[in-house]
Amino acid sequence: MRWPRPAALGLLGVSAVLTAGGTWLLVRTPQPALAFAGLAVLGLAMAALGVTIEFRVRANPVGPLLAWVGAIVVFLAARDVYYRTWLTDPGSVPLDARVVALLNESGWWLLAAVALLLLHFPDGSLPNERWRVLPPLIVVLSLVQQGVGATPREPFTEPMEGLAHPWGPPSDVVHVLSYVVTIGLVLTVLAAGISLVARFRSSTGIVRAQLKWLAFAGLAVTAYPVVCLAEIVVTGRSGVVATVLGIVTIVALFCSVGIAMLRHDLYDVDRVLADTISYTIVLLVLIGAYALSALTLGLVVGRDSPAAAAGATAICAVLLTPVRRRLQRLVDRRLFPRTRAALLAIEDLQHRVHTQAAQPEELEATLRTALRDPTLRVGLLLPSGFRDAHGAPVADTALVPITLGGTQIGVLAASGTTPAVLKVVATAAASLVEVARLRGELATALREVEASRTRIIQAGDAERHKLERDLHDGAQQRLVSLGMAMRLAQRRLPTGEVDVHALLDQGVAELATAIAELRQIAHGLRPTSLDDGLHNALAALTNKLPVPVALEIMSEPLTDDVAITAYYVAAEAITNAAKHAHASTITVRVTQQADEVNVWVKDDGCGGADPKSGSGLAGLADRVAALGGSLRLSSRPGSGTTIQAVLPCAS
Repeated sequence: MRWPRPAALGLLGVSAVLTAGGTWLLVRTPQPALAFAGLAVLGLAMAALGVTIEFRVRANPVGPLLAWVGAIVVFLAARDVYYRTWLTDPGSVPLDARVVALLNESGWWLLAAVALLLLHFPDGSLPNERWRVLPPLIVVLSLVQQGVGATPREPFTEPMEGLAHPWGPPSDVVHVLSYVVTIGLVLTVLAAGISLVARFRSSTGIVRAQLKWLAFAGLAVTAYPVVCLAEIVVTGRSGVVATVLGIVTIVALFCSVGIAMLRHDLYDVDRVLADTISYTIVLLVLIGAYALSALTLGLVVGRDSPAAAAGATAICAVLLTPVRRRLQRLVDRRLFPRTRAALLAIEDLQHRVHTQAAQPEELEATLRTALRDPTLRVGLLLPSGFRDAHGAPVADTALVPITLGGTQIGVLAASGTTPAVLKVVATAAASLVEVARLRGELATALREVEASRTRIIQAGDAERHKLERDLHDGAQQRLVSLGMAMRLAQRRLPTGEVDVHALLDQGVAELATAIAELRQIAHGLRPTSLDDGLHNALAALTNKLPVPVALEIMSEPLTDDVAITAYYVAAEAITNAAKHAHASTITVRVTQQADEVNVWVKDDGCGGADPKSGSGLAGLADRVAALGGSLRLSSRPGSGTTIQAVLPCAS
């Protein structure tokens, strides 16, 4: 069914005009206004919601159909006000009996609009090709009903039941045709309700969730014509029961369609449906139990005895909790087999994990089998983000959080399972996810420790080789050369061929050079500037830098290992900021709180530092970790870099 683009907006305008006209008539001719006000507000709200849906969900007739339902509600209310105005003062407004006759069965258009809405809900198409004959059939039957309803044998509908029929009573053929068309309309509306069931069976995901929301109103809509016929058979005409049920149905339709089309994930629709069905059955059971108990006790202690009422109330109170629990389990098992299968699978996996027959990492495969959804992912919240049991990343969109004790520990993601089901599963699987997460964190920590130990060994080997080269190429060569010179002098000394003074001067110079080289090597192992304190050591390091460095260093002395680590952290961070980040200012702060020393270095450079890119930060992390501390890096591109090391120390 195709509708012009502004259809819902035009129907909203018609509803507004009818509301204004009805209000104007109420002002001119005093009459009961509560019913009109309620129906007009409801109709306008439905038309406005239809406009919203039309603009939010493009190329979908659900919005215009809902606006049509709202416009018909307002029209019927305004028609009733117009009729009553004429009855109160016949000269105030014109009225033709033939128009009244033609509009006598206008109420059927409301039912036709609702039926068309059910047929096209929620995506705007019919369930399949077999239903394509139903929409035109509904329209044709409504037109025929409108025509044959102009010549009824019974009086016109209230309040025009006293008006004479302009075309007289209908012939037998027209009368029979009226009954046939009425039954046909009832059957088509029932078929529209059945189409929801057919669509539900073939739907998944969002469409299924939207259909569940419509179930609240759809059941009432399909029951409305049956109730109308029953009331007509019993009382001879449609009256209070049908009116009340009709209003409830329209309100339910308004709420259900609005939530389903605009916010289908607002609440857990499965839980709402299950609770509604359960409490409805509980109410019926309690009413029956109360009536039976009151009747039985009344026969024993007297019909009007307060004891009978009190006893019946007590029996209902005793039955309430066990009946509700049993019904809740029964409804969940019947209506939501996949959810129940998932919960049972989780319970079974917990038992097998407890008996060491399974691992908690099997949760994802277990849920995929139980929910029959191969797209389901279980993400564990690890320091590196959301990861599955194999370490693969889990996308961070359209996720259902898994929480334990108010803290998020993971996520569930699936394209074939509704968020409502995932929320129930997430609650039940929280303990397994926490165990798997802790195991994952432990495995990650062990891998990091192993990698750190490997890096420390490699760094130690590299430093040892460098030290060997420096000693071999520097001080060792000088000392060997000096020893050879002394040996040569010793051999030539008796002959007088050696200048002793020159030889000694050369030896002293060689020894001084060797001592300087040894001191330089020793300075690489432990900066000698630390003998004067951390502040002086860092000041000596930064004095010759072209970038201004602000130092805020604690005055209290530190142990040697903490001071050395703090020095190297600050030195590496300052060097990187000056050489690679193109910073204009650098701030270094070293403070002590309780039994921790915090080294904080911040620059305003280009950011983007990566500890894996060979910048020396990985070695710093290993050095800090070896002391039992932690290193944090924050370096977003364009936002500078902040390095914070937390070093444990004696309190």
